[in-house]
Amino acid sequence: MFTRRTFLQTVAAAGMAHAAAPREALREFSHADVILTGGPLKQQYDWVHAHFLSLDNDRLLKVYRQRAGLPAPGDDMGGWYDADGFVPGHTIGQYISGLSRMYATTRDAATLAKVKQLVAGYAATLGENGYPFASEKAAVTWPCYILDKYVIGMLDASRLAGVSAGRELLPRIIRGAIPHIPDHTYDRGPDSPKQAPYDEPYILPENLFNSYELTGDRQFLDMARLYLLNQEYFDPLAQGRNLLPGKHAYSHVIALSSAAKAYEVLGDAKYLNAIRNAWDMLEETQQFASGGWGPKEAFVPPHEGKLGDMLTATREHFETPCGCYAHMKLARYLLRFTGEPRYGDGLERVLYNTILGSIEPTNNGDYFYYSDYQAGAHKGYYKKKWPCCSGTLVQGVADYATSIYFHDSGGVYVNLFTPSEVRWKNIRLIQSTQYPHADSVHFRVDTPKAAEFALHLRIPAWLSGAASLSVNGKSVDIAAEPNTFATVRRRWNPNDTLEMKLPWRDRTQAIDDRHPETVALMRGPLMMVAIDPPAGTPELTAPGLRLEPFYAVRSQTYTTYFRKS
Repeated sequence: MFTRRTFLQTVAAAGMAHAAAPREALREFSHADVILTGGPLKQQYDWVHAHFLSLDNDRLLKVYRQRAGLPAPGDDMGGWYDADGFVPGHTIGQYISGLSRMYATTRDAATLAKVKQLVAGYAATLGENGYPFASEKAAVTWPCYILDKYVIGMLDASRLAGVSAGRELLPRIIRGAIPHIPDHTYDRGPDSPKQAPYDEPYILPENLFNSYELTGDRQFLDMARLYLLNQEYFDPLAQGRNLLPGKHAYSHVIALSSAAKAYEVLGDAKYLNAIRNAWDMLEETQQFASGGWGPKEAFVPPHEGKLGDMLTATREHFETPCGCYAHMKLARYLLRFTGEPRYGDGLERVLYNTILGSIEPTNNGDYFYYSDYQAGAHKGYYKKKWPCCSGTLVQGVADYATSIYFHDSGGVYVNLFTPSEVRWKNIRLIQSTQYPHADSVHFRVDTPKAAEFALHLRIPAWLSGAASLSVNGKSVDIAAEPNTFATVRRRWNPNDTLEMKLPWRDRTQAIDDRHPETVALMRGPLMMVAIDPPAGTPELTAPGLRLEPFYAVRSQTYTTYFRKS
């Protein structure tokens, strides 16, 4: 622990000039610009939205009210969330954040009311010194980890739900936490000198940079720079050194969003190099067929067959909502900075084959946590109630809206194929499709008058050949090779249509380079699993094998990997 004065002196010493932001290849649409209109993403979005709306505010606020000595009605939350739990009160900021994002997309009055009530209820517990934590245990054990969640909750309440109290509380919360957070950054690991046993100060910079942008307060910029994990992580990654093995998987991927935000704000190319190299290391040496990574929450040494070994060593193969949230955030940053479609391929793979496969939570705090790729697996709930994956579930699903489309000054980029609508300038683009179970995607242009602009369609790298395109029912000769954005630039009239067909075939993906005979079956973007298979790992060509997408599995027994015949 240290004083506020000591901390301010430390961040002042760390502060440097604010560089001009680099040019973006693409820009994200806001949550308010996009709506989902059907398909499996919309189905999950709706039940996640309804679930988090149904959580009782008194229960969520109880541990904070107890700490502040206020009346605290409602049942105890239990699990990780209680005052004596593993991470007391840890997810309230994420619930506020996710609901704020969903409000921005849906404009649902009940969602806005809940965000306001949670922000106001939490604000009432802060006291004069702005102490933000639910208990002394939280402040001692997890201060940076939990502070990051409070910060994103207030940022999103302010920016996306228009709740002015979020903007007003943000500086109070950060400054109230300063006496309880370290005056330096450090890595998570057994050999790292650390103030708190589980804490992760290196995840803070992204949202401290965001706080600086919202408030203009230079202290938050200096704090963001202070907690960047440069020497231990970003500098080696920028140099191409693969130091992922052994590191905690989720925290070191979510930290890459801090490097991405540092590139955006500070303009230092090393951060872009770091996140690009880290993406390649993940994709080439760490990923299961689903796109997930980190068995037992740790990265494995590459080229030693460790992923294959882990199929029988553990059932904790991917920390699912948390890992997917971190992966999708990184993919969106890389899409924006580079405009390269391969990052959209990666986002699609991890979305469809991990978080979309989460089973529905209960109001008693039961949540899906680990994806299990062992033979004879079942989906189930985590052993403790209200785990970290409850917070990233609502944030990640809310971000489906910002993962579908991007834009530049001249047109719209379509990244995901799902029934949806996007508004760009005075144009509405309407997408309809049965993807990922069908190979065609249909777009209609709703514009009050003719307008010239470009539509850029991601052509996945896994296709068996070029996509075919037609405008108003007539084939057009436009390059649409895999791993590109196909561009249709023309003067669009009201109700013009664009049809795209994507050729694909079943393909296999080996678990790793030491186990080429152990494969998963991919059908389009989907990882297929065997339902109620025979004992052990079945042959891929076994007669009578019943295959379903991993995301569609609920109570059935399933097997993900097969022996290649």
